[in-house]
Amino acid sequence: MKSTKILNLLIAGIALIGGIFFIRIFMVDTEAIETNVDVQNRVISPLISFSYYLFLGTVAVTIFLSLKSLIGNKDNLIKTLKGLAALAILLVIAYILSDSNAVYDAAGRIQPGGEEGSSVNRWVGAGIWYSIILGGIAGLFFVVDLVKGLIKS
Repeated sequence: MKSTKILNLLIAGIALIGGIFFIRIFMVDTEAIETNVDVQNRVISPLISFSYYLFLGTVAVTIFLSLKSLIGNKDNLIKTLKGLAALAILLVIAYILSDSNAVYDAAGRIQPGGEEGSSVNRWVGAGIWYSIILGGIAGLFFVVDLVKGLIKS
């Protein structure tokens, strides 16, 4: 019960700080915000910085709690590692299927950075193949689940 109160106070504090930043923006003339860099830095920048650090804190807490949960439960850790291994194997397959041919634009010129043999081309191709493979697996599971549902009905 005590942790719930602390969490509620933390949420209220974050909301209060965000509200103060938001009110400060509405207290300044819109035209001044759009044209004056000093006003932007004084009014908008603190809100953006607050949001950025709040986001980083949220990500850090989420990763920490996820890892803590995984380490605490060995069965889930093993399942997660097996899943990551399967995804890594699929990524290797996608990388093998990809190529590093030159990338041309509509006029037939080679795009900047799209030269033949470029590692960027290879990884973009791998990303495309990876998406196709994962989409195919998802589609297969969708069809299997659909058929199971029809059979049960």
